[in-house]
Amino acid sequence: MLNLVDTFSEFKNVKNIDRPTLVRVLEDVFRTLIKKKFGSDENFNVIVNASTGDLELWRIREVVNDGEVGDEKSQISITGALEIDEDYEIGDECYERLYLEEFGRRAIQAARQTLMTKIMDLQKDEIYKRYVDRIGEIVTCEVHQILRKDILVFDDATGDELILPRTDVIRGERFDPGGLLKAVITHVELKNNNPQIYISRTDSTFLEKLMEQEVPEIEDGVIAIKKIVRLPGERAKVAVESFDDRVDPVGACVGMKGSRIHGIVRELRNENIDIVPYTLNEKLFIQRSLTPAKVTSIELNPEKKVADVYLDQDQVSLAIGKGGTNIRLASKLTDYEINVYRADQVYEEVEDIDLDEFTDEIEDWVIDELKGIGCDTARNVLSLSTEELVRRTDLEEETIEGVREIFRREFEGE
Repeated sequence: MLNLVDTFSEFKNVKNIDRPTLVRVLEDVFRTLIKKKFGSDENFNVIVNASTGDLELWRIREVVNDGEVGDEKSQISITGALEIDEDYEIGDECYERLYLEEFGRRAIQAARQTLMTKIMDLQKDEIYKRYVDRIGEIVTCEVHQILRKDILVFDDATGDELILPRTDVIRGERFDPGGLLKAVITHVELKNNNPQIYISRTDSTFLEKLMEQEVPEIEDGVIAIKKIVRLPGERAKVAVESFDDRVDPVGACVGMKGSRIHGIVRELRNENIDIVPYTLNEKLFIQRSLTPAKVTSIELNPEKKVADVYLDQDQVSLAIGKGGTNIRLASKLTDYEINVYRADQVYEEVEDIDLDEFTDEIEDWVIDELKGIGCDTARNVLSLSTEELVRRTDLEEETIEGVREIFRREFEGE
């Protein structure tokens, strides 16, 4: 007859559910039991000791004269009260201890089942709430079971079961039961009232969180990750920005001799990671996104979000990358459709023009600066990237872009 209390004792040390909540659940179960037997629980006390699982049920009624009981739920005759305790007097509150046996075997079994169901539901709710708040965090897990579509793992910290879909595994990865893996929590669902926590190794957030762990400047807010694009296991591009002029965002992310980035690369199965300095200058950002290729010139159509990029012949394959991976990721990173052309295809049939021919459009001192680095013709200037010209001259980027635009128009006109 003590199964109900024993059941509570089984759950008194349950994790993730606070003591007051457990006490409230048990009180609710017993008050339901009382209502079914007595029709109301208004004159009853349910006392639960959360630490021991001990339970006390008390019925409280006013002591009245024999024959004056008007409401049996709230009143008891003096004769009945004296049978409980000989010290009661008329007008006292009579406390009568109730025992589980009085409720009957079936009622106790039903209450036991209700208690187990409520506690299980509480556990599910707590798991759901806990992991919803942890979306975007990296977890270390132990592989439990490998299924056709999913890999079931246990959270190493809590023991909860998580789901790693095979679509979120980096190509070529193999896992064995009992092995450890890292992944990022992506989303939590309730299916048939059961929380299902999904993790991923291919999501861009996984790379972002790995970088936060390895690069203190990111965690401190000195460097911001603006965008990440990935082809998991093959290549990734990360646009980063520094809010401190003294901190080089690329150097900080890569680390001394690659010390910071190498650990991330190993974790991602040797995925190549390009760190790209972010800039609002769209041409420069596209140029940087195509690393390791060196761009000769870029023509933008901002309305259509199309960029025509011109490169020397030996740079075209670098810009495209193996299987087109580099140009695809650059397009995703910059939100531009990037078309790659050989620079000599554009100007191969056009005669070169001396810089002195442009004195009516370009100031003499600008022409002198360009000549000072060996650029005597328009094609010489166009063969160098804007970044290279800025580095080698004292000209501003805006001035160089203006000059290049004049030269391009001249060639296109011819």
